[in-house]
Amino acid sequence: MRVPSLTLAAAGATLLAPAALTVAAAAPPGDRLATGSEGAVAAADLLARTGECNEISQGRYRPDDGSPANVPVCGTKDAVFWKADLDVDCDGQPTEHCNSRTDPQFSATTAYQQSDGRYLNAETLPYIVVPAPSGIWNPDKDGVRGGSVVAVVYRDRVQYAVVGDIGPGDLIGEASYATAKGLGIPTDPSAGGAPSDVTYIVFKDSHVDPIEDHPAAVAEGERLAGQFVADK
Repeated sequence: MRVPSLTLAAAGATLLAPAALTVAAAAPPGDRLATGSEGAVAAADLLARTGECNEISQGRYRPDDGSPANVPVCGTKDAVFWKADLDVDCDGQPTEHCNSRTDPQFSATTAYQQSDGRYLNAETLPYIVVPAPSGIWNPDKDGVRGGSVVAVVYRDRVQYAVVGDIGPGDLIGEASYATAKGLGIPTDPSAGGAPSDVTYIVFKDSHVDPIEDHPAAVAEGERLAGQFVADK
């Protein structure tokens, strides 16, 4: 069960203040290829790079409220990553598909705001939710903050996103409506999502400004993803 994400104030922290690659047909950054992936770095290469976990969390997260705590956060010198479910986050600006009617747990706020001061738009902006700092893990210490660049991988698809919201300190595995849509995952915030096998790769100390500039996130994400899979 998805629980409401936290605002930055509620989180109580300033968080979230080349080897050969498998490349599909060359495409400008942001173009979605025939597989549905965004960019040219293959999902298979990213999954191969995250096949081994150097566990950096001091404990493990629950993917859902009431479920076993079995999700570690893993790390390399360039990124942190985890494999979990994907609960659909509709929080932020009310839209046609994200509002209090479509989502019983809807919140009109997100931990981070656009350059115009408005909260993020979950329906159009691919973003993920990271846990609030806790004894399990403090994302800020690993360079994971609002606007950090993320590669989200599901099956053969890659969706670039940003860190856009903060959730409870003991749960992990949540991303915006737009992220789910880009990965081909059912987008209904109550009945949609994916139960497992979604990999979240956050590139340390990366940043997109303004946070809502998705083409910039794709371009930077593709660059960092290429470095990540090449640096074995």
